[in-house]
Amino acid sequence: MMENSEKLWNSIQDIYSSILKHPFILELVEGTLSRNKFEYYIIQDYLYLREFSKALALLSAKAEDEEQALLFATHIQDAIKVEKALHKFYISEFNLNVEDYEMSPTNLAYTSYLLAVAYSKPFYEAISAVLPCYWIYMEVGKELLKKGSKDKYYQKWIETYGGEEYERGVRAVLGIVNSMKVSEEEFNKMKTHFRTASIYEYMFWDSAYRLERFPFPTEKNKGV
Repeated sequence: MMENSEKLWNSIQDIYSSILKHPFILELVEGTLSRNKFEYYIIQDYLYLREFSKALALLSAKAEDEEQALLFATHIQDAIKVEKALHKFYISEFNLNVEDYEMSPTNLAYTSYLLAVAYSKPFYEAISAVLPCYWIYMEVGKELLKKGSKDKYYQKWIETYGGEEYERGVRAVLGIVNSMKVSEEEFNKMKTHFRTASIYEYMFWDSAYRLERFPFPTEKNKGV
């Protein structure tokens, strides 16, 4: 009998294969991805992570036992710390000012969706919505680790998400998902959220590649 995580992963094979074939990922490996697209991606990911942390806090509050609550509370500090350190490295290295940027339309839509699900839905639905962010990055990182990148900055990104420290956090979340006893109807809701968030993951890379912006600044004095 297939585990919950395996059934979820099988439901997004079309999305995952499209992510691996996306020009952002292909050019990242080749080392030909233009720096401004990567910088835009890093800023958007930094802004995303601030909202994702809030979703994890809601998940911690809704967890079914103390161990699960502690896991998500710890992830806000530890797992997120790995990514924040990476972002801060690039922001410093490329001399970027986060305050000059605003969220892209896709980023705002994705984070709003995650927070809405985490706030208004039961734990089993909320965890399935945040899972793609964890899991897809791990799988992409591990896949790209086999190939590497000619660009030292892109190689650092690959090594972070393909690394053991990041994988440990993801495996812990997958363990919770696999331990869940849900009805067919409940699992179908999980699958819908998992697939929707996975589509947003594809859109996130795509929006960075296109340097997607709102047609008008959403805040005065912010037009980047």
